[in-house]
Amino acid sequence: MIKDDCIFCKLANGQIPCNFVYENSDVVAFDDLNPQAPIHTLVIPKQHYETLEDVNDKELLAKLMLAVKEVAKIKGAKNGFRTVINTKKEAGQEVFHLHIHVLAGRPMKWPPG
Repeated sequence: MIKDDCIFCKLANGQIPCNFVYENSDVVAFDDLNPQAPIHTLVIPKQHYETLEDVNDKELLAKLMLAVKEVAKIKGAKNGFRTVINTKKEAGQEVFHLHIHVLAGRPMKWPPG
């Protein structure tokens, strides 16, 4: 399903022009417009899922993780990278279309938030 009022659905399906860092039949990745690290790319499914809790398709979840690995390689995250999935508002999710942040290019601190 694609949600008509979702900006990430529109990006993923070409309704809004976007330069993809990575794309396959189920997943796209693009650079974050408000980067929090020198490398900050979002990996999203083309189909609409509001949160991680809404996905029961193990194959899609695997494809998302494999895309994360490819994005890190493409972007040159040689010294490591962090992945973040914010699930629901209290966790910091602002766009309600599942997305994975891939962050790299600087030392990451813990705890993050």
